[in-house]
Amino acid sequence: MENKVNNNKETTMKVPTDDFVLRHIFDCGQAFRWEENPDGSYTGAAGNHVARLSLTTDEDDPKTSILTVSEFQCDDHDEAFWHNYTDLDFDYGAVKNILMHDKVMQTAIPFGHGIRILRQDPWEATVSFIISQNNNIPRIKNNIRDLSRLAGEKICDHDGTEWYALPSPEKLASLTTDDLSPVRLGYRARYLIETAQCVCDRGMDVLTFDLDSLCGVGPKVASCIRLFGLGQIDSFPIDTWVKKVMTELYKIEKPSEMQKFARENFGEFGGIAQQYLFYYIRERDR
Repeated sequence: MENKVNNNKETTMKVPTDDFVLRHIFDCGQAFRWEENPDGSYTGAAGNHVARLSLTTDEDDPKTSILTVSEFQCDDHDEAFWHNYTDLDFDYGAVKNILMHDKVMQTAIPFGHGIRILRQDPWEATVSFIISQNNNIPRIKNNIRDLSRLAGEKICDHDGTEWYALPSPEKLASLTTDDLSPVRLGYRARYLIETAQCVCDRGMDVLTFDLDSLCGVGPKVASCIRLFGLGQIDSFPIDTWVKKVMTELYKIEKPSEMQKFARENFGEFGGIAQQYLFYYIRERDR
């Protein structure tokens, strides 16, 4: 259902309590344009949408929570967008039951039981994970914010903050590394520009069919784009944290062996397993 409140639009959707936790979703390294508010809600951007997402208890059903999406760009509000973005049609409870055959997963899943794989735009995922190379999450967030302000289209103003979309391939392809110097992307600036030029020349399908050919897209970045931007949930990205958990808890040291283990033990749900492992090892070490 929808209603206008203070020039915003609100949508409420029922979500499974055990399979939907905002902190697990937005703090597991898959999206970089969301920030937690003091009340536990999250405000951020996806595409040309800017919104605050909050959860409350469904008093009639303890197994269900109420997700409220308060969108600040009312002219382009679309409940279906948020339903798809938060992957509400997918049964994560069933996947957890399948993965729990693994002893490490029996420990890891409770840490991040509310994780969901956000259905992000392929181009946004490509830009985000090229920027993520040899980078930490606070700096990635700053780079993406500054890049959007420098070259993206303005979405809206909210609470004194101007929100911008990530620049399109066409816009990025028209820029130089000097143009991007205020963002402090380093070598990643050239990667973004050349990738954007390739997408402009060959079309967006290159992200699906020839991702590995793009400038700055190595195996780890490619697997992240496949998982978070293309919905290929069997993809198993191996970053520093996943290497750590695979080495410590599975006693596997070679990335090729890690990929083989993921295929054989997690199968079509390798990407979901990867998120539980990533979240667990990072939270445990904190």
